[in-house]
Amino acid sequence: MSPFTSVLLAAALPLGSGGDPQVAFSFQDARITESSGLAASQRHPGIVYTHNDSGGLAQVFAVEIATGRTKAVLTLDGITARDWEGMALGRDEQGRPALFLGDIGDNLRGAWPHVAVFRIPEPARLRDATLPVTAFRFTYEDGPRDAESLLIDPRDNRLYIASKQLGSGTLYRAPKKLSTSAKNVLRPVGPAHSFATDGAFSPDGSTFVIRGYGSATLYKAPGERIDRISLPNQEQGEGITYTADGKALLISSEGADRKVWRVPLPDDALPQPSPAETAENASGDSDTTGTNKGVGLFVLAGVLLAAVVFGRRRK
Repeated sequence: MSPFTSVLLAAALPLGSGGDPQVAFSFQDARITESSGLAASQRHPGIVYTHNDSGGLAQVFAVEIATGRTKAVLTLDGITARDWEGMALGRDEQGRPALFLGDIGDNLRGAWPHVAVFRIPEPARLRDATLPVTAFRFTYEDGPRDAESLLIDPRDNRLYIASKQLGSGTLYRAPKKLSTSAKNVLRPVGPAHSFATDGAFSPDGSTFVIRGYGSATLYKAPGERIDRISLPNQEQGEGITYTADGKALLISSEGADRKVWRVPLPDDALPQPSPAETAENASGDSDTTGTNKGVGLFVLAGVLLAAVVFGRRRK
């Protein structure tokens, strides 16, 4: 099935209830020719990271959402981009912000003895830089798979990969602790969106999304399906990430289509307030109610006092 056919089949799926998709920005950098992965930065508000597919330099572009301009280019030291298909934000062993790049494509169905994920530090200051790389090798428990979706759960830094298959893909989970010296085995944990081209966890880790060319499936972690939404038509839709506030999705495409769309989430996939926020809001409501009652009593006392004074004067 061609990507164009997938888009047509997905067109009948309902949009989310949070509003209509809109173009968030367009890439201004001519070097970004095949945006295959996206990740919205929490460390740098207003920045989204992207990378090209196979055949390009091993680089990550930090792009300003407000303008579409490239703020910085991060180059991976000593690495070749064989078939980069996805990226995600996570942490290193010391808990420091890091970027993970998935060299996980396998169009030859098992020609590669393993796939790789590369990790670089997310810099505190965004400027052009060549960064040190930590490499992890992976194999699948049930044999080689083509994949384009890399996800990391922000709650425990666990890495997931979704295979790209017609009908129904598979979501695989990596070991809790990754090894740099031995191959890490990916084990199936559940179904995934058909013909998956990218995926991402929400900033709070409560939900995740896996997209295809024309639609996306939203899940409640660890894997309960919430909704399936249609996506705007794109030349070859691949990249997806949550916005930093978790209320919408950003999607990108390979090829000449340089637009990045913002797709609002349906109500049942929106982030839920934390217990602390709920308590604070409730406390604020109580304070407001108490204040209003106080004002009402003050006004009533004034009215009664005026009535008494007026009555005495009449006598």
